[in-house]
Amino acid sequence: MSEPGSLVRALSGRQVARNFHSYVISEIGIGIAAGRHAVGSILPNDAEMMDRYNVSRTVLREALKTLEAKGLVEARAKVGTRVLSRSRWNLYDRQVLGWIQEAGPEPAFLQSYVELRDTIEMQTARLAAQRRSAEQLRMLLYWLQQRSMTAALVEPFALAEFEFHRILCEASQNPFLRAAQALVEFGVVQAIAPQIAAGVADFAGEKAAMYQALADAVAQGAAEAAGAAMGAILTVDRAWILGV
Repeated sequence: MSEPGSLVRALSGRQVARNFHSYVISEIGIGIAAGRHAVGSILPNDAEMMDRYNVSRTVLREALKTLEAKGLVEARAKVGTRVLSRSRWNLYDRQVLGWIQEAGPEPAFLQSYVELRDTIEMQTARLAAQRRSAEQLRMLLYWLQQRSMTAALVEPFALAEFEFHRILCEASQNPFLRAAQALVEFGVVQAIAPQIAAGVADFAGEKAAMYQALADAVAQGAAEAAGAAMGAILTVDRAWILGV
């Protein structure tokens, strides 16, 4: 679940792990995100987890090293592998966000997320309007069209919406904003998931004019108008994400 678009694809159901290593990482990661392994607790010993997941010690150890690199756990000699607080997690990591997504993020986490998203995406839109290339504008308009054409299809629509936002990140020419694409994808998914639950038939309609205004502003190099259009989009998304 580390590739762009993997959070979107998870809307259609949990993805099958490609190998034992990925399977163990995901199982433990989701368990931690869901609180089944409490913060400060020590994970079961190697023998127990090898038996639980039916993997070798080598696979288990490699999986735990990956989780440690992402900030979820910390291994200590003669103590074991301890679950770390969320403040230590790499929340910019697509896999970590995927585990939180599957576990079901709590309201306080989502509130913190939308506060960050507002800052990142509005500035991204402004910079994209100032710095985008002709090819990036072409791709932006392509994904705008795809967003409209797939409005009744969950995964294709969500992918089109994410790609629209991803192109803006690329067009910002800012390496930090480009690196925030997992956060952007998480927001797209969190806004669409409750619409699926509510039985929304046309995912594009509510924000169609807003996305058109954003694309127009980027095309015209109108930075403030682009930021304002993105702000309107985020206001709608915020209501869905927070349920208000």
